[in-house]
Amino acid sequence: MNKYFKIIAVLFLFAASGQMAYSQSVMSPSDLLSLERCGINELSPDGSTLIYTISTPRTPNEDAGGSHYKYYKMDMSTQESSLLFEEGCKGGSPHYSPNGSHLAFTYTEEGGKRQVWLMPVNGGEKIQVTNAKNGVSSYKWQADGLGLAYLSMQAKSEKELDLKERGYGFIFYEENLKIKELYSVKFDEAFKVTEEKKLLENTHVWDMEFSPNGEYLAFTTSEKNLTDHRYMLRKIKIMELASGKVIKEVGNIGKLGNYAFNEEGSQLAFASALNINDHAVSQAFVYSIKKETITNLTPENFKGHVSWVAWKSNKEIFFYSGEGVYPKLSSVSIKKGKRDVLLDAEESGIIFGKPIFTADHKTFVFTGNTPYDASNIYAWSGKGKLNKLTNVNPQLANMEFGEQEVIKFKARDGMEIEGLLMKPVGYKKNKKYPLVLYVHGGPESHHSNGWLSRYSTPGQVMAGKGYLVAYLNYRASTGYGVDFAMEGFMDPAGKEFDDLADGIEYLIAEKGADKERVGMAGGSYGGYASGWFATYYTDYVKAVCMFVGISNVSSKRGTTDISLEELFVHSGKPLEEQWQMNLERSPVYWAHQSKTATLIYGGADDPRVHPEQSLQLYRRMKMNQHPAVRLVQYPGEGHGNRKQVGQVDVIYRQIDWLDWYVKDLKPLDGPMPALDVSDKYGLDWEF
Repeated sequence: MNKYFKIIAVLFLFAASGQMAYSQSVMSPSDLLSLERCGINELSPDGSTLIYTISTPRTPNEDAGGSHYKYYKMDMSTQESSLLFEEGCKGGSPHYSPNGSHLAFTYTEEGGKRQVWLMPVNGGEKIQVTNAKNGVSSYKWQADGLGLAYLSMQAKSEKELDLKERGYGFIFYEENLKIKELYSVKFDEAFKVTEEKKLLENTHVWDMEFSPNGEYLAFTTSEKNLTDHRYMLRKIKIMELASGKVIKEVGNIGKLGNYAFNEEGSQLAFASALNINDHAVSQAFVYSIKKETITNLTPENFKGHVSWVAWKSNKEIFFYSGEGVYPKLSSVSIKKGKRDVLLDAEESGIIFGKPIFTADHKTFVFTGNTPYDASNIYAWSGKGKLNKLTNVNPQLANMEFGEQEVIKFKARDGMEIEGLLMKPVGYKKNKKYPLVLYVHGGPESHHSNGWLSRYSTPGQVMAGKGYLVAYLNYRASTGYGVDFAMEGFMDPAGKEFDDLADGIEYLIAEKGADKERVGMAGGSYGGYASGWFATYYTDYVKAVCMFVGISNVSSKRGTTDISLEELFVHSGKPLEEQWQMNLERSPVYWAHQSKTATLIYGGADDPRVHPEQSLQLYRRMKMNQHPAVRLVQYPGEGHGNRKQVGQVDVIYRQIDWLDWYVKDLKPLDGPMPALDVSDKYGLDWEF
C-alpha cells in the first residue's frame, strides 16, 4: 500500500469513528420503556448454577398487561445460560432441594390450581407433591429435603360460591376475609407423598422459614389478612416441629423485614423497625430462643437503614444497609457488636442489591446498576471487585447520557440534604437550563447513585432533551438514620417539602437551573409534594405532574388501605386531634392560589391513595377557574401503573406537559397540550 492509499485509509477510519461517535443517540421514551431487567432467584447449594429472571416489557401493540418473565439457569463457571423451563411451561418460584438434586417449582395444570412440583436437576419427569384445594401461594423446603411447608388461601365454601353465582356476592369491607393457611407435606426418598396436613387452625400466615437443624419453623402472622396488618402488625412466632406447638413469640415491633435462623437453630436474626413509630425497617436484631432476649446489633447513632440480615456464622451476621446514596454490605459480631464493612457501593461503582450466597461464603450474587446501566447481575468472591455476569440491554453502550453527580446543600435551618443531579447532555457551565425535580414516594425511601430512570421519572430522557434533572433525599427519607427519618413525623409537608424548595434555590444559584423554567413530578408521597408545589409553593414551579398523589390529608386517612400505618408512623395522633393541621397541610386548602399548570393522573382502582384524592384537587382548581389543570385516570390500575398501556401514556403525557409549560414557557391561560397523545405510543394502526 503506497502512502496515498494509507492517507485515504486513515481518513476513512477517522470519518467512520467520527460517524460512530456522532451516531450515539440520547435516550428516547421508547428506549426507556423497552429496557429489560434481571432478578436473582437462587444459587444451587454447591454454587455451580444460578437461577435468575429476565423481565421484558410488553410492546405498545401487545395486549395490556405486565412485563413478560422468563427463568434462566446459568453455569457459573462458563457464564452460559439457558431457559430453566421449556417454552410454554409456566413454571414459577423455583427452589433447589437442600442437597441440590431436585428443583421444586410451582406450576398450574390446565383447569387446575397452582401446586408444587419437583423435577431432577439433571432431567426427568416432573412430580406433583402438593394437592392444595385452593392452590399454593408460597412454599419452603424442609431442612432434610423430605418435605415442604406451604401457604394456601382459604377456599370459599360451596354456599359462598353459589351465592356469588346467583348475584349475591356482596363485598363486606374488611370482614369475611379469607386467610392464608399453613400446611406441611412430607414425602419419602422417591418423593411419594406420605402426609399432607394443616399445621395451624384459624391463623393467617404471611411467610415462613425453617431452621437449618430441622427443629423449628418460624412464621409471621397477624389477626387479619389486610395490607395494613402486614405492614404494622406482623409478629414472628416459632413452632416446634416435633410437637407441632407454637412455643415462642419473638416480640418484634413495627415494620418487619426478613428473618433467618442460624445454623444451630438457637437464634433468629431479623430486620425491623426500631419502634412502632419508625416508618421503615432500619435495624438488625438477634433473638435468642433459649434466653428469649432481643439484641440490637445496629451500630449506635447509625446514619443509615438496615433492610436485610443473614447469618455469616453462628456468632456473626451479615446486614445490608442504605447509607446516603450508596448501599453497603457489612458483618457484625453478636458478642462484640463490632461492624466490618465488606462491600461499599461507593468504592465498587455498582449499586448492588441484597445478595444470595453459598454456605461457604465464597460466592455472592447481586443484581446491580450504575448511573448509565439499568440492570445486570454480578458475582463477588468476598473480596476484590464484582464480576459482571450478564449483559442485559447492550444498546445502552451506544447511548449518550447526561452526567450524574452527587450534590449536597444546606436547607434553611442548616440541615445538610443530599441528592443526585443529572446534567443535560452537552451541559455547559454558564448556560441556563430548565429544571425538573423527580420526588420519591414513601417518604420512607431514598435515591441511590445508580440508574434512576423509570416510566414515571424518566430522568435520562429529560437530560437528553436539555433538562437538569434532580432527585433529592429530602428529610424523612431513609438512608440517613432514624432521627433524620423522624423529621417528618407528625409534620406532613413541613420540613420535608421545605427541603425541596431549598433544593430548587440551590440548583438555581449553583447548577445553572433557570428560575423561570422549573417543573416537578412524583408519585404517591412524591405526588403529594407535586400537589403541594402546585398550590402552597406555586411560585417555585411552572408545572407539576401529580401521580397517585395526596391532595387532602384528612380524607386520605379515611380512605387508604393502610390507615394504621399512617397513624403509627406518620400522623402520630388520631385525626380528631389534627383536623386543622391536616387541613392546612393539604394541597386542596391552597388550591385557590395556584399559578402552576397541574397534570393529575393515577390508577382508577388505587387502594392506597384513593382516586378521590385526584378528583378533589382537580375539582378545587376547576372551581377556582384554574386554566391549566387536567385529570387522567387509568382503569384497572392501582398504586402505580403495572400494565404497559398506562406506562406508555404516562411517559409521553408527562413529557408533553413539562415541555409545554416549563421548557417552552407556554402561557398558563392559553391552550393546554394535546389531550390525545396516542400517535406517540408506537401503535400499529389498523384503519
